[in-house]
Amino acid sequence: MVTVKTGKPSQPIIVCRDVVAGYGQETVLHKVNLEITAGDYLPFIGPNGAGKTTLLRIILGLLRPRSGQVITPFRNKPPGYVPQIKNIDPLYPVTLFQIVSMGLYPKLGWSQRMSREDREFVYKTLDEFDLLEHASKRYAELSGGMRQKAVVARAFVTGADVFVMDEPTSELDENSEKEVFSHLFRLSREKAKTVLFAIHSLEHIAETAESICAVNHGCVTLMPKSEFMACREALLRSQEQ
Repeated sequence: MVTVKTGKPSQPIIVCRDVVAGYGQETVLHKVNLEITAGDYLPFIGPNGAGKTTLLRIILGLLRPRSGQVITPFRNKPPGYVPQIKNIDPLYPVTLFQIVSMGLYPKLGWSQRMSREDREFVYKTLDEFDLLEHASKRYAELSGGMRQKAVVARAFVTGADVFVMDEPTSELDENSEKEVFSHLFRLSREKAKTVLFAIHSLEHIAETAESICAVNHGCVTLMPKSEFMACREALLRSQEQ
């Protein structure tokens, strides 16, 4: 069992023990052992089809493992799931403020009106995500980066302690991608949130991620970023020979 070390309390909040998972006759994950501590900012890196999405679905509880054990704190406090922006209809007739306010629905229900304190909290959140001046804009008017930050802010107002994202910047340009990752890193460091996300490249998080969850051909390995980079360089050199 390997634990991500980030200088935070060592007690893990998410644990996978000998997890095997797949779809139909296909096995995607093989004997995964994984421990994640509170406040980790952890990228899941690997090629397409490697099992990153399956692993995140296992952690979220959206997919049951064939065998093994998964321990999470989500029964007491659900995670904040952040979908890719391509999964949200850009023509949905709501404002940015309304999108973020949807994060309060689990607490308020669909019929209860927001209190003044609720509205102030949403506006404060928009301000923290540099979205306040765009609060009244329709979702379709927002840039890709603002749309993605909006769904992250929506997850934040739920009060979740763990955020889980599958390719959160796959549809964004380079500047928007950097901006979104900057806000995700702040959630971890300034708000003590646990941030888990699948990506293909370390390009825009190389200076912030301390550890990497490498997923390849169903095998999952947690390692320091420096070790991951050394392995990647060795692989590239071997491919050039």
